[in-house]
Amino acid sequence: MSYPPPNDPYGQGQQPPYGQGEQPQYGQPQYGQPQQPYGQPQQPYGQPAPGYGQPAYGAPAPGYGAPGYGPGMPVGYASWIQRVGATIIDMLVYVPFYIVALFFRPTVDPQTLEIHTSPMYWVIYFLGLAAWGYNRWYLAGTTGQSWGKKALGIKLVDGASGQTIGAGKAFLRDLAHIADGFICGIGYLFPLWDEKRQTLSDKICSTVVVRL
Repeated sequence: MSYPPPNDPYGQGQQPPYGQGEQPQYGQPQYGQPQQPYGQPQQPYGQPAPGYGQPAYGAPAPGYGAPGYGPGMPVGYASWIQRVGATIIDMLVYVPFYIVALFFRPTVDPQTLEIHTSPMYWVIYFLGLAAWGYNRWYLAGTTGQSWGKKALGIKLVDGASGQTIGAGKAFLRDLAHIADGFICGIGYLFPLWDEKRQTLSDKICSTVVVRL
């Protein structure tokens, strides 16, 4: 049988002075401090809480997925040498048709001066034109990349919206290249000093070529 300690008139044990009770254990909230919501992890000891403007734990870093970042998004205007390289590749697509067409090129009768053209010449000519149109107008217009542009990692887009321009406008842009060659080919050199690396045909059609 236990007895109360001496000098304890009430038999309940001496209480510690007010405000000097038992210190809370680590991880337990103190009196007057808000309790951590149930199910949420506590901040590890010694690590500051995320400050203003810092992403929360598990959130993506700022700028990720924003326009202009990530695979397939433009990172700047294409250089002049990239554009020249893409054009050369596009022209090489037509070369095989041109070489074959030489064997069926039109001939002139020396006596009557009549021009004789083999039907095969026109077949090859239109096949080559179809290949050119598919590459330069359809692919470049609907996807932004002809075979040459795809090989060089560049893309043709609308200068205002950044979207593809469509096959019709890609065809008109090729026609507008006449303006580039009209002034002794200087229009093709505009991307060397132009702010948006545009040729005259780009300015006429409001298009730009960007790097990916």
